[in-house]
Amino acid sequence: MRFPRTMIGVSAVALLSAGCSSAETAQGGAAADAAKALPVAVTGAQPDVHMRGGDALRVTPAPEAGAPLAQKVEHALREDVLSIAKVAGETSAKCPAGVTRKAGAVSQCVVTYAGAEIPYEVKISDSYTAGSSFISYTKEPKKGLLVDKLVYQMINESYGSESGRTDASKLACDKLPAAKAFDFGADTGYKCQYWGEHADNGEPGFRTVQVGIGRKGYSYSFEEVE
Repeated sequence: MRFPRTMIGVSAVALLSAGCSSAETAQGGAAADAAKALPVAVTGAQPDVHMRGGDALRVTPAPEAGAPLAQKVEHALREDVLSIAKVAGETSAKCPAGVTRKAGAVSQCVVTYAGAEIPYEVKISDSYTAGSSFISYTKEPKKGLLVDKLVYQMINESYGSESGRTDASKLACDKLPAAKAFDFGADTGYKCQYWGEHADNGEPGFRTVQVGIGRKGYSYSFEEVE
């Protein structure tokens, strides 16, 4: 039995107007199973993952109304990264040359999340009028972000207790970094496994999936290894 590649959607563009984990070192099971299992067992939903956002993914305090545009943009970029990561973490942002306040202007910024650097492009709306007090813009990450706890959450939703599958049970993954930037569409080099009744050539066993960074607008892909 083979399951198709899974893609998980995440929003990555916006307009102006981040306890304990259930991923732990794999233990137990038959000796043969332990020999095949990857080192981190995923035993359920990850309590630190906030799929619906919320206050945990807010950066406070927010800039004051009269703050410079660059400061407001940098704050928005920090919250954007947190909305992608789904896990609270240390963030910073810098637009080295500032943000050009001109219709259609594109500015370059860098956001750091848990030590991982994500380059961003910020584009002022083509409809902006010089002197206007309302500025709309898009913010586009130029790399994808791997977050360990979010991968564990996604693998559980795809193959584990939250997947609805009747044949999937034990889950395990490589030890992933807390956060790391990758090009969109890249194979991260990391793998996860699920145990299923028909996973090993129709027999019970582990099935391995490669963890990839999705194309823009998506978080991860899980590609089964033949």
